[in-house]
Amino acid sequence: MNRWILEYLCCPVCKGDLSLTETEGTETEISRGTLTCTRCGKSYPVENGIADLLPEKER
Repeated sequence: MNRWILEYLCCPVCKGDLSLTETEGTETEISRGTLTCTRCGKSYPVENGIADLLPEKER
């Protein structure tokens, strides 16, 4: 996932901003990590460069 896309993503539950905790990646790409909503606290995984923004029960 390209880093620049983070500014366009939001939490699908409350529309809050997402912050990234990265565990793998390069200067321009995110391979693995977690996106966490700064408003409601929901977390979404990033695996193999793909952010999974589905609700937890649908993953």
